[in-house]
Amino acid sequence: MLLERCEREACVYGFTRLEMMATLPGVRLYAARGYVASTPVEWPLGDGLSIRFVPMSKPAAALPWRIERANPDDAPEILALQKLAFESEARLYEDWTMPPLIQTLEALRAEFAESIVLKALEAGRVVGSVRARLEAGTCQVVRLAVLPRLQGCGLGTRMMREIDAAFPAAARFELFTGSRSAGNIRLYERLGFRRCREQVLSAAVTLVFMEKKR
Repeated sequence: MLLERCEREACVYGFTRLEMMATLPGVRLYAARGYVASTPVEWPLGDGLSIRFVPMSKPAAALPWRIERANPDDAPEILALQKLAFESEARLYEDWTMPPLIQTLEALRAEFAESIVLKALEAGRVVGSVRARLEAGTCQVVRLAVLPRLQGCGLGTRMMREIDAAFPAAARFELFTGSRSAGNIRLYERLGFRRCREQVLSAAVTLVFMEKKR
């Protein structure tokens, strides 16, 4: 599971080949996972002693998702995904009136006029979405949504990277999430975001704003 997670994370960040320097006890495991061995290397330890390592590598697997620009015709499917993805947040805060859950189709369609909306496709189905807009040099990122069964698989990371690339002129990126949403905060911190301020909405909900500067 650890090896699979490392491989998946490498693919999410755009690597196309995976390499390692295996110790002898690990060679059989890595070979079973598709790694091919090359000429062993003797690493000297001194006093005539050495450790044998085996370089092993394989091509990185292609990710099953295609990320592209969405259009207003995608709005119904994106809205359905959004409401499904944010159900866990609603349970966490015991609030089923949060904006992602009550947004109307008309309001979402209106966002296409001022935002870049990305969609992630798996077998032709929308399984992820995120949107952002540029305001005075700051890219405001909102509504990152991933199908529940794919959460934690790296799709959110890849979509955030695509948003970053879609706004080359942005000097700063900003987003927000709830203070109890530990998984979201960890994801954004891994992507280089840092907390910059908080906003109390109610006794149950405090928004944590996070920023990343180029």
